[in-house]
Amino acid sequence: MEIQTARFGTINFDEDSVISFPRGILGFSDYKKFILLPRKDDSPFFWLQSVEDEYLAFVLMNPKLVMPDYRIEIAADIKQELEKNGQDPLDLMCIVTVPHDHPEKMTINLLGPIIINSNKKKAVQIVSTTSTYSHQHPVIPAENQHT
Repeated sequence: MEIQTARFGTINFDEDSVISFPRGILGFSDYKKFILLPRKDDSPFFWLQSVEDEYLAFVLMNPKLVMPDYRIEIAADIKQELEKNGQDPLDLMCIVTVPHDHPEKMTINLLGPIIINSNKKKAVQIVSTTSTYSHQHPVIPAENQHT
């Protein structure tokens, strides 16, 4: 398949690589189909590009790279929605916000992780109501920022 994107130009991808978000993403519930693109080979960042809207793309990363002890409870109904069986690993990603004028002040949304069943190509964004995580956790600690 082929799509035109605002950020990456034309992208060719296998239809089997499309990840379905039955609920959409918070604030973007009308968009259900995305592809995951690595930013660069050695980068911890990924792009989650909408297949339905050429302008809609999110930066993602594994939250454990920022907070190694990050844990989120995944309810049984979410696992069922993701069609998880015993062998399916669930990947955890979070949306990163990168300010254009100060990229060193990027934040990660630890409160609303995205859980992906890569085997079934299904994903859900959940909101943790019981955690102390922030939706604007700094990716780079303040003491390491060079502004």
